Amino acid sequence: MIGEDGQQLGIMSAKEAMKLAREAELDLVKIAPNAKPPVCKIIDYGKYRYEQARKEKEAKKKQKVIDVKEVRLSPNIEVNDMKTKANMARKFLEKGDRVKVTLRFRGREMAHMASSKHILDDFAEMLSDISVIEKPAKLEGRSMQMFLAEKK
Repeated sequence: MIGEDGQQLGIMSAKEAMKLAREAELDLVKIAPNAKPPVCKIIDYGKYRYEQARKEKEAKKKQKVIDVKEVRLSPNIEVNDMKTKANMARKFLEKGDRVKVTLRFRGREMAHMASSKHILDDFAEMLSDISVIEKPAKLEGRSMQMFLAEKK
């Protein structure tokens, strides 16, 4: 049991604790219900909830959310187009996002899937100064995908 001013009041029954809380015109709140014995504190519950919400909000502010941005390529992409896509991916990586590079196959392009892997390799090579391959190129259905992440 902890009093309203933060001092230890020792181990006591729930009835005694409730009585002390009523006398102080405050609430009895279980701070650590899983502890043996449970730790209770005499405080204003509304103020306690407000403090908890503020702490959670502060913790959320400090978190960095990492998005996954996608860059789509095709098997017959030209060099300049690939450089443009690489510059886009570079911007995403510099912001701290992960980049999913997708090579989409349509129609007759499906017959030459194996020979198109070099496009993803070249793309990764263009960005090798600021990125690392997080997941190597993998064939999934009609597309081949690779994930790039910023170098640490």
